[in-house]
Amino acid sequence: MSEAKPPSPAKKPITVRQLRERRRVLRSIGAGAVVVGAALLGFFPVVKKWAERLRPPGAIEEQPFLAACIKCGQCVQVCPVEAVKLGDLDEGFGVGAPYIDARTQACDFSCDAVQCVLACPTGALSHDVDKKEQVRMGLAELTRPHACLARQGKGFKGLARGADFPGLHRYMHVDRWTPIRIADHPYDLELCDLCVRECPIEEAIYLERVSRDPLDPARTPVVTEKCVGCGMCEMICPVDEAAITVTIRMMWEDRV
Repeated sequence: MSEAKPPSPAKKPITVRQLRERRRVLRSIGAGAVVVGAALLGFFPVVKKWAERLRPPGAIEEQPFLAACIKCGQCVQVCPVEAVKLGDLDEGFGVGAPYIDARTQACDFSCDAVQCVLACPTGALSHDVDKKEQVRMGLAELTRPHACLARQGKGFKGLARGADFPGLHRYMHVDRWTPIRIADHPYDLELCDLCVRECPIEEAIYLERVSRDPLDPARTPVVTEKCVGCGMCEMICPVDEAAITVTIRMMWEDRV
């Protein structure tokens, strides 16, 4: 007579929390499969970045930067003007990496100690003052000289980027510590000098005469070696599209 088998232990019911966790894992796996599949089909440029981006101050060379950055977002959290954004899904290895769109919101290079560099836990942003390339983000250039108001001898009156523009700036004569909307700060200038007036780096840009005629009001912006490429001149330029822009990662010695 065979012995009776002991009853198998009853299975514990799955809790709601476990069910949610399983669903979350499955969704993550599914999303990862979609991205990998799309990359293999050529939809997403995983092997290389999609487009050049203006990186926060202190960014090391691009490929080491993308390798070192862990996409933690600490630089985003500490930026006083919310200039730092994270790369979208279509940026390949650049997805989640910090960048700055200067025309939308320039880097507030006047912030104390460059907070994003101090917040970076991996050295992807490095405050190495012995190397100029570790400080400079790029170099401003007058890319559309015919559109520059100063070169036309024209002034500017009103809001630099319109009433709806959300960009922020720390106006030293208003409040050194609190960024305010550019849309809340109207101008009335006999000759437009916004790129010079609002540059946070002393002597990085100045206006120079266009002609020898003392009655000619026209001036042209001249960028000096002190420019760090923060993009303030690009953001504040009142013409559409900007007459002056930042060339990403350009060094002084690279100028044509």
